[in-house]
Amino acid sequence: MTIAAEPHAGRLTDLEVARLRADFPILAQKVHGKPLAYLDNANTTQKPRAVIDAESRFYAHDYAGVHRAVYELAERATRAYEAGRESVRRFLHAPDAHEVILLRGTTEAINLVAASFARSPRLGAGDEILITAMEHHSNLVPWQLACEARGARLVVTPIDDRGELLLDELEKRLSPRTRLVALVHVSNVLGTVNPVREVIELAHARSVPVLLDGAQAAPHLPVDVQELGCDFYAFSGHKLYGPSGIGALWGRRELLEAMPPWQGGGAMIESVSFEKTTFAGLPARFEAGTPNIAGAVGLGAAIEYVEAIGIDRIAAHEQALLAYANDLLAELPEVRVIGTAPGKAGVISFAIEGVHPHDVATVLDREGVAVRAGHHCAQPLMERFGVPATVRASFGLYNTRADVDAFVAGLRAVLEVFH
Repeated sequence: MTIAAEPHAGRLTDLEVARLRADFPILAQKVHGKPLAYLDNANTTQKPRAVIDAESRFYAHDYAGVHRAVYELAERATRAYEAGRESVRRFLHAPDAHEVILLRGTTEAINLVAASFARSPRLGAGDEILITAMEHHSNLVPWQLACEARGARLVVTPIDDRGELLLDELEKRLSPRTRLVALVHVSNVLGTVNPVREVIELAHARSVPVLLDGAQAAPHLPVDVQELGCDFYAFSGHKLYGPSGIGALWGRRELLEAMPPWQGGGAMIESVSFEKTTFAGLPARFEAGTPNIAGAVGLGAAIEYVEAIGIDRIAAHEQALLAYANDLLAELPEVRVIGTAPGKAGVISFAIEGVHPHDVATVLDREGVAVRAGHHCAQPLMERFGVPATVRASFGLYNTRADVDAFVAGLRAVLEVFH
């Protein structure tokens, strides 16, 4: 990393962003002869040299299996792996690293809770899981499967035309049969930052635990699970400038300890016989098999990189880019922005009447601008807004006003071609 920005020192300056961009080798290339403007950060972020080097160095010098040997390499590998877990604990302000389960990402983390926490007798016939209308499929399908298996019911809280959660409607849907509330912290399509503290207070007043899908929040907002008061929090490393295939679930110790293992195999056992198996304590009981050791090392490096900049400074920088982009898009009445909640994160989803989102993305790609087009794993949300798909531009710490300018210029090219 080429700068050591002070946390809590305001938004990033243009000079700091320029220096940070130099940390990301992939951004130096051209696409179709144009400078790459990478605006697909809600899907996945690019990786700084610090993360690339951390994984490479681990494989070159310290790689071995973890937790199962006493030789030097294995001990170094174990320390490096557990250091990644500690980085997650610190990043989430969790009280205990034993409450941090290292997994493939948000999807696997939510599936773990759906498969284990939602087992009988906790979830039974007639019980309810409460979600919202803006959920990513990863925070919808696992609960459908759990409900189908247990004879329970999935209850959905609606949203308004701006993409804001209707808190009074959520409260109405909390019933004596609600066993869990699961909602996204920040919407991957709308950018809506949900009032999660209020949701948690409403749920806890009825002794209902809350899971937060933090995939889009962790890279863009300060997260303190103790301050939030949630019971589970899930996020992915690849959206936080870290490797793919690594992420984490944080859960309250008393809940995790009461949950049965969801996968069986090596490393998660205490003893095994043909008659009976007893299981390890936290966090091992939920980490069967050989883990993504280098991924945990890379995730730790990514967290350290972000912490050195300051997540609040990153958020301020992204908000400035969002405001700049919104001002320019206001000059293009053909562009319908979907998701206009106040205080939203740096995500712009939109549709252009008569132009398929894939065609928009293709034209933008020819201009060197990388955006996402599709339903963004949120098909029910697309239906709510009456569109089959949208185009989505999303910002990260390395994006600049020049990227936004290229994006808007590309949209003007789209309009010239199709309108």
